[in-house]
Amino acid sequence: MEAHPPKRPIVGLLTDFGQQDHYVGVVKAVLAGIVPQALVIDVTHEVPPQDLLAGQRLLRASQPYFPAGTIFLAIVDPGVGSRRRGMALSHGGQIFVGPDNGLFTPWTTGEWLAVELTASHYQLPSVSSTFHGRDIFAPAAAYLATGVPLLELGPELHDPVRLLPPSPLLRSDGTIEGELVYVDHFGNLISNIARVTGGSIRFRDLNLPLRHTYAETGPNELLALVGSEGEVEIAQRDGSAAASLGARLGERLIWIPPPA
Repeated sequence: MEAHPPKRPIVGLLTDFGQQDHYVGVVKAVLAGIVPQALVIDVTHEVPPQDLLAGQRLLRASQPYFPAGTIFLAIVDPGVGSRRRGMALSHGGQIFVGPDNGLFTPWTTGEWLAVELTASHYQLPSVSSTFHGRDIFAPAAAYLATGVPLLELGPELHDPVRLLPPSPLLRSDGTIEGELVYVDHFGNLISNIARVTGGSIRFRDLNLPLRHTYAETGPNELLALVGSEGEVEIAQRDGSAAASLGARLGERLIWIPPPA
């Protein structure tokens, strides 16, 4: 079946704001004031505070499932108020709006076009030094959703900040050494080892065969498996591996291939 562009503009919203305060609501209110017909989809607002690599990972995992024409408003901005730039970047028929701090690195390969957000008439009349998500990024995303061309928002930006996640190491014996890079809501320990089949995972003094599903172990047992994004994770059936193991991001683990 052929996919067609959405009739309504779509804005995918990702932040580290959480849900306790008013910040998410205010950003949505700015969007509604400029482009009330837009469909705003919450990707997540639970990015760990100021964690750019976590935000990048969650956005990268979500972006392929949004239709062409989607505008992603992503706000993880530990440098707000500094000399860091705001940017809008077009890649593959979608647009990404937010701080130029490496959050959009996965989309700075191949054909892309980026601008620095400097056009004041596409910002709120008063710009604070601590809430650019409300005053600069949300208006930019909203005006883009109304059809304003990207290049009207500011001059081209040719040198975006790039932030690369840690890479696993393929060792001479065929094993792969990686590290824990994210803990999800269920307490699953997600690693940067990806697209492996069979074998086992060594973590601390544990040796966990690589399973296909959580149901292949008994209640409260630890297991390793390849998750829905293709990455190896350590989980606990009906529990939290993160809590049970007291694990920390950056801890090392090793994939051991099956016997030849």
